[in-house]
Amino acid sequence: MPSPSADPFLPLAGVRVLSLALNLPGPAALMRCRAMGARCLKLEPPTGDPMGHYNRIAYDALHGGVTVQSVDLKAGAGQQQLHAALATTDVLLTSFRPSALHKLGLTWTALHARYPALSQVAIVGASGARAEEPGHDLTYLAESGLVTGTDLPPTLYADMGGAVLASEAVLKAVLHRRSGAAQGVFLEVALNAAAQWMALPRAWGLTRPEGSVGGAHAGYRVYPCVDGRVAVAALEPHFAARLCEAAGLASHDMLAAQTHSEITAWFGSKTRAELDALAIARDIPMHTLAG
Repeated sequence: MPSPSADPFLPLAGVRVLSLALNLPGPAALMRCRAMGARCLKLEPPTGDPMGHYNRIAYDALHGGVTVQSVDLKAGAGQQQLHAALATTDVLLTSFRPSALHKLGLTWTALHARYPALSQVAIVGASGARAEEPGHDLTYLAESGLVTGTDLPPTLYADMGGAVLASEAVLKAVLHRRSGAAQGVFLEVALNAAAQWMALPRAWGLTRPEGSVGGAHAGYRVYPCVDGRVAVAALEPHFAARLCEAAGLASHDMLAAQTHSEITAWFGSKTRAELDALAIARDIPMHTLAG
């Protein structure tokens, strides 16, 4: 019997996805669709995708296996090329503001009338009355309470989260058609909603300073060690007990200030090599990092 890696499940095999989306969320969604077996075509303006200019490594990774064509959608010939592609497309992926789609003649009303079986997944910054507002990953994260200092977040959570939601929407559109529906559907994905989804653990209090995975639990923190740092995720009682036993602590009260102080001192006396070996020997979820 073939292994899962040798015989992957490709739920979008045979599905034709056409993307007009630039930068990160749209191409990342297309990347996921391609990984699920979709036949992906992307039409870019003559100037190219901005991602290709400021980070070619990212651009190449995002577009592996995708057919990319240069098309001027503002010109007649470009419009003809676009509509020739749309005639054989199952799902259209866009990331323009509604006003830009209107100027290009690509409103859902116009598309649905011309291509009834076509579905559209429209990535926007925010939905409804805010759809024309300028914004970016950072502003959506700030709005959702995910920017807590002056340092930039380590990755683009709203963009990548939006890409996951957009690829999920493509799957929804395909399932809709496979259920027997004769007509396609319009699905909107808002990046600020993706940020809000990513922020739910914080909204619930889990990752706030007083939360169990926000710093209050001594077994779920990042500590300095002799030659770097260690990320500890000994949250469950059995992991917490093993950590306390390894550190020689009498108390297993992971919320107590004394426990925090004692574990901090203990980690501060250990090297990365010692902690890596201890994680294996004691079966404790830990990962050491350079300083």
